[in-house]
Amino acid sequence: MIVLLFAGAIAYAPAQWLNQRDVRIPRTKDGKPNLSAPAPHTSNGKPDLSGIWETDRTPRPEMERMFPFLGGFDVPGDDPLTFNKYLFNIMSDFKPEDDPIRPEFVPLMRQRSRNQKDTPTTLCLPLGIPQVHALPEPYKIVQTPGLTLMIYEGEPTRQIFTDGRKHASDPDPSWLGYSVGNWEKDTLVVDTVGFNDRTWLDAFGHPHSESLHVVERFHRRDFGHMDLQVTFEDLKVYTKPVTVNYTQTLLPDTDLLEYVCTENERSRAHLPNP
Repeated sequence: MIVLLFAGAIAYAPAQWLNQRDVRIPRTKDGKPNLSAPAPHTSNGKPDLSGIWETDRTPRPEMERMFPFLGGFDVPGDDPLTFNKYLFNIMSDFKPEDDPIRPEFVPLMRQRSRNQKDTPTTLCLPLGIPQVHALPEPYKIVQTPGLTLMIYEGEPTRQIFTDGRKHASDPDPSWLGYSVGNWEKDTLVVDTVGFNDRTWLDAFGHPHSESLHVVERFHRRDFGHMDLQVTFEDLKVYTKPVTVNYTQTLLPDTDLLEYVCTENERSRAHLPNP
């Protein structure tokens, strides 16, 4: 199933503004970025999450054990065995028989595996949350008082309101939902609701409903490393909440470039029909 979806699962490639020296980055005596330096803080004493971040890849031996068939799948410039396991299967930490998906939604997931032309990426649609965290591409956090922005190279920009507002009682369903954040000590807790049901949780095609509720916990443990815990709950589709953990690394001296999925896109016509 994952092989059928892989052609559409990785439509993005990192594209950074390289070698743009950032004077705010602490450096070692030889001038290299010191990613182990203390995390920066804003004027109100909270950690400043601003920067260009990328989710760490799953160790290759673990990927080879979980997805051995990916070793023969060649994508120019990319090696799928160097990606994050949750990009392919958000339930990677479960045995297949313990997947908490409700039985009535299994046919939908299987149908998605048979029709690769309808994957969100082949249609140039947003991947959504939490799948966006597993992409092998950078994203930018811009933290300001009352509002934190997450800017992706191939996704809509996310707004996380930290001005004390609550969720709307009846939000209009959207691709990335509606996010409010608050600080628990040195961790930014982002609570998101109001999703549409058109995104997939992973390349396997795990579905979700408009009842999806996602809580993310961002903890910058030093200058160049961040822990991210993501818990999603959708009791219409899954029997219990699921938590996954990512680590992310700062990409110093670089910046994002724009990426437009439909620009010169010619792949979808060559994908086989179901």
